[in-house]
Amino acid sequence: MNFWSLYQHGFARIAACTGHAAIADPPANAEAVLRQGRRCADEGVAVAIFPELCLSGYSIEDLLLQDSVLDEVEEALQIVVAGSADLMTVLVVGAPLRYRHRVYNCAVVVHRGRILGIAPKSYVPNYREFYERRQIAAGDDERGASIRVGGESVPFGVDLLFAAQDVPGLVLHVEICEDMWVPVPPSAEAALAGATVLANLSGSPITVGRAEDRRMLCRSASSRCLAAYVYAAAGLGESTTDLSWDGQTMIYENGVLLAETERFPQDDRYAVADVDLDLLRQERQRMGTFDDNRRAHAARTDSFRQVKFRLDPPSADLGLKRRVERFPFVPADADRLAQDCYEAYNIQVAGLQQRLASIGGPKVVIGVSGGLDSTHALIVAARAMDRAGRPRSDILGFTLPGFATSDHTKDNAHKLMRSLGITAAEIDISPTARLMLKEMDHPFSSGEPVYDITFENVQAGLRTDYLFRLANQRDGIVLGTGDLSELALGWCTYGVGDQMSHYNVNSGVPKTLIQHLIRWVVGSEQFDAETGRTLTAILDTEISPELVPGDEMQSTESKIGPYALHDFTLFHVLRYGFRPSKIAFLAWHAWHDKDAGVWPINFPEPKRGEYDLAEIWRWLEVFCRRFFGFAQFKRSAMPNGPKVSAGGSLSPRGDWRAPSDSTAQAWLRDLARWNNPGEPQGTETPAG
Repeated sequence: MNFWSLYQHGFARIAACTGHAAIADPPANAEAVLRQGRRCADEGVAVAIFPELCLSGYSIEDLLLQDSVLDEVEEALQIVVAGSADLMTVLVVGAPLRYRHRVYNCAVVVHRGRILGIAPKSYVPNYREFYERRQIAAGDDERGASIRVGGESVPFGVDLLFAAQDVPGLVLHVEICEDMWVPVPPSAEAALAGATVLANLSGSPITVGRAEDRRMLCRSASSRCLAAYVYAAAGLGESTTDLSWDGQTMIYENGVLLAETERFPQDDRYAVADVDLDLLRQERQRMGTFDDNRRAHAARTDSFRQVKFRLDPPSADLGLKRRVERFPFVPADADRLAQDCYEAYNIQVAGLQQRLASIGGPKVVIGVSGGLDSTHALIVAARAMDRAGRPRSDILGFTLPGFATSDHTKDNAHKLMRSLGITAAEIDISPTARLMLKEMDHPFSSGEPVYDITFENVQAGLRTDYLFRLANQRDGIVLGTGDLSELALGWCTYGVGDQMSHYNVNSGVPKTLIQHLIRWVVGSEQFDAETGRTLTAILDTEISPELVPGDEMQSTESKIGPYALHDFTLFHVLRYGFRPSKIAFLAWHAWHDKDAGVWPINFPEPKRGEYDLAEIWRWLEVFCRRFFGFAQFKRSAMPNGPKVSAGGSLSPRGDWRAPSDSTAQAWLRDLARWNNPGEPQGTETPAG
């Protein structure tokens, strides 16, 4: 096993190819297919698809009924079959083939010198610019059949699934062009029957707006079917008597565009991407209604035939051809990030507004430290009051300085409360903390510099205790400020501490998203300029609990690890259930080079870091020990708060339900079996 092999981690490399068609010249088209097929094989591609009728040309009209052309198509197909003998890649090519009394528009699946099966086009268009029924028979009712090609009988029908025995989850289904445009596409039934990679061989002449329609259909199909959808359209070389062609290729996975090529190319083009088969399998496991839908259509889906083959994928390091977000909770695309921030902020605001209205409109009591989390909770509360038509003075903000509170954070807290116009106060918890430590006979009370967990939690607990008693006294509820990342790691004080509140608007927001939410609030001018300046100053503050005295500020991340890596792991554990070794593989590709890839807009340059595999491995182990082996009891008793991200929440009443007395051993063993493989030695080209 090679840790650096994409096939080891549940990926399969897929390609959608287009090129220059030679009208009614099958030998030339066969050579063009093999030329691209060899290139795909050299890059470790598992499946490569080509346009509709690519061996004859799509736009040859009545020439499809000429025996000379059809004879040469069959000969050209044998050229492709023979040429594939030493190629790993499954080639899916379009060809017109004679069957019974008609000609069928077919997708021929070829692998290592043999034809695995042939799928006919189900729905043949005969409207607007299309007159295919003049030459082509509909194949929608062809199930369970076989066809003789090249002297051999091979499976024929729309009911074929091609399953790689040695690549778990790689199950291919093929449909052709118009099949995608009907209300119930063949690929939908195939997905229910087990197909994970849905291929569409298309001719599809281009008209204004059609490319976007194709994108919409491909994206929708991949999302609804929890599958990869691979599309290749005909390009240059097709007849322009009445139409034109753009050679569009694209690969979608579960609603996400992985790869596409430029349109109107003049030479060979292919979109290539590494499809995450684990992700698709996990999505189907979690979405029980997917299998319920299969049962509703079992009469059709149970009759699909499975054609098995061995891919023998390369074990070399081929890199990873897909974009891996550094911050999976924070999209790098600027427009998408703005939309996410708008929605996340307003989810929190609307959630708090509804909670306050439903319990009689109490005041909001909040501890304001000058850090990111409490700052964000406060600006959510301020907007909730505005929306409800209530004065912001109904927010009672308290700074609660202790032994290590810095003047910087305290000043920012006061500035923010003042600019927002809330009711502000300060209570120094140090005297009460000293009394408690003295009565506990803690060494600190005797002058010893002992700053243990008790010393820290006395302060954390007192702050929360004060807030709850202040809420009792002043007809309010305590607004929680702790975030999703802290709940994941158990980095919060249980019970009478920051783990507890009456309602927590931040419980569904990861640490890496909060800074962008605050930045969006500033940029979209949700508040006045003075508030914006204070929020900007707070964004530059080191994340710290400020509980331990000393010349150097207590850094949370130096103790428990970078939130960037922990949030990366949390997303892939919570959303997809990935094993730690796969997460390490993905994290390395996302984080090993700070100059590669795209960062979220306005992410500060000095904070752009990178991590080698040893660091990723180290903090991944910390995450596993804390998340799976320690912190669940805190999450099992977490207060109410809205789910914000599609990445999931940790509420025991929502996305995440787990025993509080579990262990982390299964996840730690997964890491241990690789014994920390070190850094890659560079990518290799696989043998054909």
